[in-house]
Amino acid sequence: MVNVRFIPFLLLVALHKIKLVSPASDGRFAFEGFTSANLKLDGAAMVTPTGLLALTNDKHTKGHAFFRAPLLFHVPANGMTVASFSTTFAFAIISEHTQLSDHGLAFVVAPSSNLSAATGAQYMGLLNISDNGKASNHILAIELDTVLSPEFHDIDSNHIGIDVNNLQSVKSHTAGYYEEGTGKFLNLTLMSRKAMQVWVDYNGQAMELNVTLAPLGVEKPTEPLLSTALNLSKIVTGTSYVGFSSATGLSIAYHYILGWSFSLNGAAPVLNSSNLPALPRLPHQKRSLTEILVIVLPLATAGFIVALLTVVFMFVRRWLRHAELHEDWEVEFGPHRYSYKDLFHATEGFVSKQLLGIGGFGRVYKGILPRSNLEIAVKRVSHDSKQGMKEFIAEIVSMGRLRHKNLVQLLGYCRRKGELLLVYDYMSNGSLDKHLYDRNRPVLRWNIRFHIIKGIASGLLYLHEDWEQVVVHRDIKASNVLLDSEMNGCLGDFGLAKLYDHGTNPRTTRVVGTMGYLSPELLRIGKASPGTDVFAFGIFLLEVTCGRRPLELDQVVLLDWVLEHWNRGAILETVDPRLCGEYIAEEARLVLKLGLLCSQPMPNARPNMRQVLQYLDGTVAVPEMTVTNLDYSSLMFVQNEGFDSYVMLDASSFATSIGPGSDLSGGR
Repeated sequence: MVNVRFIPFLLLVALHKIKLVSPASDGRFAFEGFTSANLKLDGAAMVTPTGLLALTNDKHTKGHAFFRAPLLFHVPANGMTVASFSTTFAFAIISEHTQLSDHGLAFVVAPSSNLSAATGAQYMGLLNISDNGKASNHILAIELDTVLSPEFHDIDSNHIGIDVNNLQSVKSHTAGYYEEGTGKFLNLTLMSRKAMQVWVDYNGQAMELNVTLAPLGVEKPTEPLLSTALNLSKIVTGTSYVGFSSATGLSIAYHYILGWSFSLNGAAPVLNSSNLPALPRLPHQKRSLTEILVIVLPLATAGFIVALLTVVFMFVRRWLRHAELHEDWEVEFGPHRYSYKDLFHATEGFVSKQLLGIGGFGRVYKGILPRSNLEIAVKRVSHDSKQGMKEFIAEIVSMGRLRHKNLVQLLGYCRRKGELLLVYDYMSNGSLDKHLYDRNRPVLRWNIRFHIIKGIASGLLYLHEDWEQVVVHRDIKASNVLLDSEMNGCLGDFGLAKLYDHGTNPRTTRVVGTMGYLSPELLRIGKASPGTDVFAFGIFLLEVTCGRRPLELDQVVLLDWVLEHWNRGAILETVDPRLCGEYIAEEARLVLKLGLLCSQPMPNARPNMRQVLQYLDGTVAVPEMTVTNLDYSSLMFVQNEGFDSYVMLDASSFATSIGPGSDLSGGR
């Protein structure tokens, strides 16, 4: 039986751990842990048994947590003025992979606590593609973003931004803080798995918003990380909800809030870091070798020696079975390295039932990592691969640092003597060509095809213009486009990719790729460029729309076939007949016209990928195409000498001749 004298003491302890300063009526509250918090949760958001507010707990999830009661933000004496407010919260981002996270979280002021119509991934559960940027949103958000989203002009993959009705921040800064006394800027990594604290302060009279960041336990720096003049009178509605939104995409990430306080017309209550709940450890952190290897050795018997020798022998044999190769150059490149043992068990020993496919670079297996249950695809490059180590290193360097929602994410790699293994995020719906040509699969609907086309265009724009270097993919085709669980198209297989600095010229003289997608200048001089990718993308557009391969077995060239129909005003007759007319004619005509525009013989006549995306989005009209000479007959004279065997087919099967005077502007 509990002594009644201790009851007041126990109540004080409970209130100390979960502290609510005051009800919502005066706009002031504080939570140090969320076990008894008055919150409205939806999506993946939940309160853990230890009191953490977990916003996400898997990939492809979103979660929201709002204070249940709305707050009166407008000053009663002057309804057009937004009151000053202050908030602070402690958070942590814990990812399954130390060098890979997925999007982030945001503090939100919104007119409603129902954001169910918002999209996850790069939209962070705040907005969606149709309402992003609209003044009617009345949303203010402070985003903590761990992914660079080119469509929102993000500055990097580790930043804090101030968002007003739009995921394109009005102001942003790389995560960090200014050291007290010295003013020196110290970087912080948002996905470091360490707790940090954010302060958001709005001065209603000065109309100024300040955002400050620091490690948990460090006093609030005097100099804010972000400061901007901002009139919230037309942005924040009279009564609004405050809370958090978070989302993930292709990777598993946990977004936690440890504590939160808020105040209207005054400083937010201080959070005591010693009262906040502890962060959980990841599954592989929960056990150490010393905790599980408790061995009692029978030192008194001769049998111990026999047993010890047996164990040593078995250990050495097992080590040799899973032995890996490490070299100094690998330290320079950042992707996570997996042990061969983990990949061996994940794929059940690389058995045939786990085989996803066989390509020019080797075999690809499906696997499930034993500790995290993460689904992966493992590409096991065979010994006789003609691409070999050079292409492997290119893929490690490029894919390990590239981050875009329409690029297949390289999670890590492993090396053994004579073996190269690449680990990717598993794409559950396989490659696009299977959906286009496998008659046993359901017909791929037009809206999905159009969505995939726009996604691949966005990924190519990132490769050509928005990344730190220019990346020429060199093998764009339907079989290299993989589809995730939501049928988003992701460009993969970067084994042939070439990287070079912006403003310089690529140095390539070896023709690689797939016949049917190769531009005329690539066949003539072997020089790959963004323009050769654009040509291949144009053929890809025709392939997806028409449901036909670039080179048919009956030697029909898809490009010529579409051109013929365009010239006689029957372009829509080329649309995949399996669609049975269930498509948007204007969109199909736009894609076919753009495919012809991208696949013009003269490189200077092709658009770049930024223009392509503008045409697809409808923000810029596709120009009329007047081509006086589309002569492919010169391709018949391409010789086999000097070309990689991976790309060479009978060049005559790609040749055709279209006489002078063809006027593409006359097509319908």
